[in-house]
Amino acid sequence: MVKRVHRPREDAEFDFILRMSAVPVLAYFTGTWPKAVEPCRTMDLVVGAVADEYAGRLTAVRADITRCPDTTKRHGVTGAPSCVLLKDGEAVAHATGPMTTTEVRKLLDDHL
Repeated sequence: MVKRVHRPREDAEFDFILRMSAVPVLAYFTGTWPKAVEPCRTMDLVVGAVADEYAGRLTAVRADITRCPDTTKRHGVTGAPSCVLLKDGEAVAHATGPMTTTEVRKLLDDHL
């Protein structure tokens, strides 16, 4: 069974997933501090639904800001939740804050 959303435990694992993906990567960054927990849980559901819908067209990765600090910094993430769409390892779209499924689709459809 293919994972619908990858959850790297560290920067090196995130980088490996990024290198191995033959399709664009939707990376969404989460946090564990109190104000971030609920919006990030909501994004788990949104990104999970989008990952199912776009299966084969993108790889979804959920990165914890504290576990992947270099990745977070490298992609200019300043808050959680944040989404970054990466094509060939380069960011082509970025959004910060909770998003609806429709908003994530628009972010993707503009670049896929």
